[in-house]
Amino acid sequence: MPTLQNPIHSDFNAASTAAEVMAGVDLTGKIAIVTGGYSGIGLVTTKCLTAAGAHVIVPARDPVRALAALAEVKRVEVLEMDLMQPASVEAFSRRMLNSGRPISLLINCAGVMASPLTRDGDGHESQFATNHLGHYRLTCGLWPALIAAGAARVVSVSSRGHQIAGVDFDDIDFLRRPYDKWVAYGQSKTANALFALALDKRGRHRGVRAFSLHPGQVLTSLGRHLSSAEIAAFDVLDEHGRQRLNPEIGLKTLEQGAATGLWCATSATLATLGGVYCEDCNIASINESETGRKGVARWAVDLEYAERLWAASEQWTEMTVS
Repeated sequence: MPTLQNPIHSDFNAASTAAEVMAGVDLTGKIAIVTGGYSGIGLVTTKCLTAAGAHVIVPARDPVRALAALAEVKRVEVLEMDLMQPASVEAFSRRMLNSGRPISLLINCAGVMASPLTRDGDGHESQFATNHLGHYRLTCGLWPALIAAGAARVVSVSSRGHQIAGVDFDDIDFLRRPYDKWVAYGQSKTANALFALALDKRGRHRGVRAFSLHPGQVLTSLGRHLSSAEIAAFDVLDEHGRQRLNPEIGLKTLEQGAATGLWCATSATLATLGGVYCEDCNIASINESETGRKGVARWAVDLEYAERLWAASEQWTEMTVS
């Protein structure tokens, strides 16, 4: 089956930092929205975008915490939004559209990982509801503003964790199978990649391109549901309890972790190459056994699966793009 997952020449690599990727990028006058933009990789992303001249809007479930984290950042605006609450996402989207501002960048960075089983108000498993359905609703709600920008990009932060599991279309919400927090996480990260593929198909002729990516393994608050034993099992800490760094195998600093998302958001080399999953500031190749964990699983870049996910999301949210 043909694939878009063909690495290209890139001026950057696994060790590149956010500052290096953004050197010379001018976003003056552009509006960007970054979910999760007040902590971890999202915070670095917000700072880099504003430093390049963009005005960044950060939706936050906890606006007080977000305002404190962003107190020293210029050209940033914090508005309340909870990805798990459809009414909250709708209110935020409506506020954006009513402001009349075109949105050039939507970076869907917020997420949860390996959380205990909880469900949203519609009964959807919380990792799928937050990581995928909330961002699906947000993107659909903001669609007119993305089109109005003339050339917009939607960037979905996936993870190498997508290799854990594809989307189980027969039981996405773990209603019949036993709940496994890691399978649920893997499914939601696969959904991020499939969403970008389906969205790009719909948006490319309207000037909207979509991308997904693996940022790297970075110790952030995303791991708040993990025990110390679980973190140790990932072999990301040295003998002194400090994070090991080796970008070639994915162990990155926050600055390195933010680089690929910013590259997807701003690189001119990707202008005609949407719908792809990226890592290490390049388009990722298909994962094969001999490459270890590098690359993207075939199930995460399968157009048929992407369309099935879109159809299910459309049905559950009663939203779409046109």
